[in-house]
Amino acid sequence: MSRRAVVVGAGPAGMLAAAVLSGAGLDEVVVLDRDELPEGPEHRRGLPQGRHAHLLMGGGLTAMEELVPGAGLRARLLAAGAHEVSLSSGTLARTPEGWLRRWRRTGPVMLTCTRALLDWTVREAVRAHCRVEVRRAAAVGLTGSTARVRGVRIAAPGGGPETGLDADLVVDASGRGTRVLAWLDGLGLSGVRVRTVDAGLVNASRLYRVPPGAERFPLTVVHADPYAGRPARSAMVMPVEGDRWLVSCGGSRGGEPPADPEGFLRYALALPDPIVGRLISGAQPLTDVHLSRSTSNVRRYLEDAPRWPEGLVVLGDALATFNPAYGQGMSVAAFGARALGRELARAGDAAAPGLARRAVRSAARSVDAAWLTAVSQDVHYPGVRGGRPSAADRVVTAYTRRMTRAATGSYAAASALWDVTSMRTSPARLFRPDAILAALAGPPLPLLAQAPLTPAERRTLRDLDRTGR
Repeated sequence: MSRRAVVVGAGPAGMLAAAVLSGAGLDEVVVLDRDELPEGPEHRRGLPQGRHAHLLMGGGLTAMEELVPGAGLRARLLAAGAHEVSLSSGTLARTPEGWLRRWRRTGPVMLTCTRALLDWTVREAVRAHCRVEVRRAAAVGLTGSTARVRGVRIAAPGGGPETGLDADLVVDASGRGTRVLAWLDGLGLSGVRVRTVDAGLVNASRLYRVPPGAERFPLTVVHADPYAGRPARSAMVMPVEGDRWLVSCGGSRGGEPPADPEGFLRYALALPDPIVGRLISGAQPLTDVHLSRSTSNVRRYLEDAPRWPEGLVVLGDALATFNPAYGQGMSVAAFGARALGRELARAGDAAAPGLARRAVRSAARSVDAAWLTAVSQDVHYPGVRGGRPSAADRVVTAYTRRMTRAATGSYAAASALWDVTSMRTSPARLFRPDAILAALAGPPLPLLAQAPLTPAERRTLRDLDRTGR
């Protein structure tokens, strides 16, 4: 009898899960997606955050390369125009505690490109190196019982009769729009705890042509301040493929960025430091301003469900979604697929009893650190819905702020933050003795009054600035 796995969703979480399953002794691995997938790195409708800034952290890239060995994902992305950015020397970052210094010493890196390029590159790498079939179809439900999922019900996009597709294992990687709770209800399984923490963040993004002479200007970000007691605002200029800058502004409830071009520029200039506005005032816009409000943190505690059916695994944003401001989602998706791979290796069979539950629990553990990072900050925003800072949150916040303050002038503190931000290590890195000592000692160097630009970068900024600031 033919053995099949079905993956719902052809984003990075789904394609990486499919790559893992292709080596698990199955006869077929079928990936379903309701969208017509583009033939190149182009935006598609099913990604509400697709036009906004995405960062692929070093820890996530490492996991992806492990999951698709031999595909050379990093090399593919760089060849297609993605940028490798050093957290230690290649970024200008203004935190709520001040500007971080740039250090010549080697630090972790991240890749920057459009979400469309990342999705397409991962999808094509998996197709080229793994036995995976991608079909256009909408998954509308599960088949089976409370004891075991036996497949999915599918329909052609736009409607039409439903048909069944049998599977030994179903992976829901359908993203923020998952209907897994309704699907479980349809099987008679309910009572899953869900938590939503919504700071009301609105993202506004626009592509610009990189001006001549600014090709090597560092990634520039003015971070939001969750602790000021007023709506938080932020902005980023990020290099992407095609000699372009992807510029994203973000604001929490009451401080949302506008969609009109003039308002977009005014918003960037009104931040605590106007550097992003000054940069883009002399750059050529290539697109309209695109808004998105799909930014809340949502966690479905599937790992705690009293009963769980054999044959069903949930990964990526279908398990937990994060405020995209923290750049964690794609890395967490890779960690979830890696967790599935480890459980498959231990079980030796995709239909092994208990595999699905163990895989969900393992994937949930890979969510914990990212969830803590996002929620422990978002609960401080005015008007946040779904949470208030607890006593433990306040203690963690006080320590994290002290560490960030130290990082403005301490390499040891900055290095600890980079290791966690890059998702190479867990937040426990901040509590190692060297990090604690750095936080307690504070910054040995004085706070910077302005961005740490080189003389050449300062000239570039001055040449681009059309605001007279």
